[in-house]
Amino acid sequence: MRIILLGPPGSGKGTQAQLLVQRYGILQLSTGEMLRAAVAAGTPVGLKAKEIMASGGLVPDDVVVGIISDRIDQPDAKNGFILDGFPRTVPQAEALDELLKRKHLKLDAVIELRVNESALLNRVETRVAQMRERGEEVRVDDTPEVLTKRLASYRSQTEPLIHYYSERRKLSTIDGMMAIDEVTRAIHRQLLALGAVEPKTHARSAAKAAPAKKGKAGKKAKKSAKTAKKAAKPAKKAAKKAVKGAKKASKKTAKKAARKTAGKAVKKGARKAAKKVTKKRAKR
Repeated sequence: MRIILLGPPGSGKGTQAQLLVQRYGILQLSTGEMLRAAVAAGTPVGLKAKEIMASGGLVPDDVVVGIISDRIDQPDAKNGFILDGFPRTVPQAEALDELLKRKHLKLDAVIELRVNESALLNRVETRVAQMRERGEEVRVDDTPEVLTKRLASYRSQTEPLIHYYSERRKLSTIDGMMAIDEVTRAIHRQLLALGAVEPKTHARSAAKAAPAKKGKAGKKAKKSAKTAKKAAKPAKKAAKKAVKGAKKASKKTAKKAARKTAGKAVKKGARKAAKKVTKKRAKR
């Protein structure tokens, strides 16, 4: 499964990417991290990027695409990936399409998280005001001014990608203003509808999540059972005692009854014998 998440800063792309990584076992590929890793590994593309960065220049698209190409060839990218921070422009999207075509790979989905920019700015303003009230330090990049610039940059550079992928019938738009779990469910439903995820994979993921919940419930049930068992001990002991007492009592009763029966039999036999003796004497 190969996915691109689109959306302005603060739309929740990072959060949703992490949730997709956990659920489907795919990679989140950040161009910044890939660049640093390629430079550290000393790959040919990494060395080229290092030279450009050392001179203070911006790494060109062909170098970034080369780094992505090397990274998605690695075994851990076999199940798929989410691209984070790439593509940012239409030329980058075209270069990515060409790369995937050469590798006989398909882009499964481009998901746009649509948000209300005014609401995002209000959130940042409220957060910054609350932090200042508490006397906390506000990050330089976490202010309404910086967000306004980043939103403007997104509109001019990245927003054209929405039209680009919409024309190619790859784009799915989701309301990013919903609660996090609602956005997550909407993304999964969309992936299922697009065939990016097989229903059995979805069911397996749900089944994996179920034992975790079950485990908590199981612990509680186990604890309750233990408590119940402990509480039942005195009753069990009393019941055993009662059964034992009943057995003893029934044995005593049985013995008494047997003695009584035996006594009656002896008396009856004695009477019969006495009668016989009396009859014999009368005959004589």
